Amino acid sequence: MMYDTGRTDGYLLIGAVGRARGLKGHVRVRPFTDDPGRFFALERAFLKGPDGAYRQVSVAEAEVNGDAVFLRFREFADRTAAETITGQELYILREDAVELPTGSYFIVDLIGCAVEDHEGTPLGTLAEVLQPGAADVYVVRGGPRGEVLFPALKAVILSTDIAARRIVVDGRRLPEVAVFED
Repeated sequence: MMYDTGRTDGYLLIGAVGRARGLKGHVRVRPFTDDPGRFFALERAFLKGPDGAYRQVSVAEAEVNGDAVFLRFREFADRTAAETITGQELYILREDAVELPTGSYFIVDLIGCAVEDHEGTPLGTLAEVLQPGAADVYVVRGGPRGEVLFPALKAVILSTDIAARRIVVDGRRLPEVAVFED
């Protein structure tokens, strides 16, 4: 899954540009993807500037070392030029995204979905997806029980319908696994 905070007109957020590294224009990128190796195949991306405008850049080189990703863009030939994009978000076009396996979704597509239990009782809207480790944690807000957190497990989530913007959970399992706002 890729991280994102909301829908963005055909773009998917894949990372955030950090500090420049070395003298040849490399930048560290904090990846927002489960598989940093995807950056090896990246040829073009888009930087979202402070003004909100997207600017296409060409990836000249990618290096992945564990969870760290280092990119060099053709448009930034040296460290000084690369330092000008520190802090900007890095996007791809949705059409360039990897195809996800059945049952997997981009987080941006999940955020904003209505969440209800198996009996149709609304729980609220999926506001955030936390990724603390073994399982994602869905944060649901705006429902009658206040904020609800539960793990994104197959035993809990009965169905996800991105087109209908709806997630159905097994309400019988929630008392075992969910945290409810008091």
